[in-house]
Amino acid sequence: MSSLEKLALVTGGAGFIGSHLCDRLIADGARVIAIDNLRTGRLENIEHLLRSTRFEFIEHDVIDDLPRALSASPLTHIFHLACAASPNHYQADPEHTMLTAVVGTRNALRLAEGSGARLLLTSTSEVYGDPEAHPQSEDYRGNVSCTGPRACYDEGKRAGEALAFDFLRAGRADVRVARIFNTYGPRMQADDGRVVSNFIIQLLRREELTIYGDGSQTRCFCFVDDTVEGLLRLMDSDRAVGVPVNLGDPRELTVRELAVMIIGLTGAHSHIAERPLPEDDPRRRKPDIARAVELLGWQPRTSLEEGLAKTIAWFEDQAMVEPLIATAAE
Repeated sequence: MSSLEKLALVTGGAGFIGSHLCDRLIADGARVIAIDNLRTGRLENIEHLLRSTRFEFIEHDVIDDLPRALSASPLTHIFHLACAASPNHYQADPEHTMLTAVVGTRNALRLAEGSGARLLLTSTSEVYGDPEAHPQSEDYRGNVSCTGPRACYDEGKRAGEALAFDFLRAGRADVRVARIFNTYGPRMQADDGRVVSNFIIQLLRREELTIYGDGSQTRCFCFVDDTVEGLLRLMDSDRAVGVPVNLGDPRELTVRELAVMIIGLTGAHSHIAERPLPEDDPRRRKPDIARAVELLGWQPRTSLEEGLAKTIAWFEDQAMVEPLIATAAE
């Protein structure tokens, strides 16, 4: 299929990853319809695309019946990204989070069924919970609390996956499933509570950096451009059928090491303060990406240092403050 024949729907298209995906699809010559309820997405993320004749935006919540116009559109691809993805946001309205993950996914799957479009569901590394296996491969079934404060997201995504694979097994929709690990980059929200944006904002405000617990918990961070590349390859793959695929950067470091790295990149002087560890916060998180390498030929290309420098520069530009990394970036 040529790019000019591709009509892609991106749910959550005004969000952090969704807007970057829309950028890439438009750059590749596709036509794109983005829908978003703007709870966590922002029009500023896609404002530059609104001038394109190949882009359309619809403000809509995926838990409601999807607009009839979508059913009449010759959709070829559906990227289902809609869902609050940071604890601050998905815990603010846990009922809506769960409904988005389940009812919203059902609505997207039914649209795929009716249109014949291939659907890619963005699931999450949170389906592994606080993992007892390390690193986490797609065969690991997870260690998730079904009653804790994160369950609306963790269990919602697990249910969404189950629904997607049920549609696939029944021959009702052509489905791909990505499990996205920590992704960062420009357009992250300052108030999303994620560690990368937290640290950068605290440095911009000349505040101390707060870590939870002693900072020994580990994470892996994938730059948004690499995540988008993985999503596109997965969507186009005829090999990754019936299996979830991890998308993440396997470089593992502690939260404290991340704080030191960001301080070093900015050249700022900041103290690190410890706060109580949140309930059900995973101790270790690292993707096994062997399946993505084998089936998609994909692996992250952006170094953490390069990606963080781009992200810091973007936040500086948004805050309209003196650049903190001018010396380091030269």
